[in-house]
Amino acid sequence: MSHKLKITLYGLLCVLCVPFVFPTWWMVTSSFKPVGEIFAFPPALLPDTWELSAYRQVFELQPFATQYVNSLYIALLVTVGTMAVSAMAGYAFARIRFPGQNALFVVVLIGLLIPSEVTIVPLFQMFHGLGLTDTHWPLILVPLLGAPSVMATFIMRQFFVSLPGELEEAARVDGLGRFGTFARVALPLARPALGAVAIFTFLHSWNLYLEPIVYLSSPEKFTLPQALTQFVDAYGGPMWNTQLAAASLTALPILVVFVIAQRQFIEGLAHTGLKG
Repeated sequence: MSHKLKITLYGLLCVLCVPFVFPTWWMVTSSFKPVGEIFAFPPALLPDTWELSAYRQVFELQPFATQYVNSLYIALLVTVGTMAVSAMAGYAFARIRFPGQNALFVVVLIGLLIPSEVTIVPLFQMFHGLGLTDTHWPLILVPLLGAPSVMATFIMRQFFVSLPGELEEAARVDGLGRFGTFARVALPLARPALGAVAIFTFLHSWNLYLEPIVYLSSPEKFTLPQALTQFVDAYGGPMWNTQLAAASLTALPILVVFVIAQRQFIEGLAHTGLKG
């Protein structure tokens, strides 16, 4: 590729990135602006006056630090639990032969076709009967045993199907049982797929909105998506700079996770499509 062509392609990519990068840039920079500057036209790339008052209000108006910790630990628990469940289930569907295996896998996949809105009422009644409403247990158990875990199981199953069987045969010759083969041979090789599962699951749990507003009623137990809707003034109007400051803080872990794990994410998606 010639030098001029390379420069042209990079320039074209930079132009195409503008519609995706500008909203995030506007959100972050506007969180430092006075309210009067936020909707100025044309929009300014940088604030004329830098203010930190919106970030102070984020923590003064609500227990935002507690809500931040709530979202973080719930997302981590759901992510780790989903990785464990999907890895074992995916390996079982890929390697263990048993009657009705394919039919059971289809039944599991049907879980992806059921919208969460359809099951929210019976699930609420079940958790209410167990005394678990206004706790974080529904936000952990529903994703762990629901559609996100089904998608993760599908990804892991596809990855394990693509692994050469000779690797496991060699492990069995060395005296490893089924679980030992899974733990010492298959699982270490599944790091790219696990990386993809981790990102998918963390994003889903971090952005979960419907379930928190159904199950939670105490502000100190809110998660971040629910907390973002609470920054309003005395007349119920939005506090734009405060909301943008809270949204910027909320988006930070997602950006960090994706930047760190994007390589594993891409490799995981590539490997899961090698063999059906």
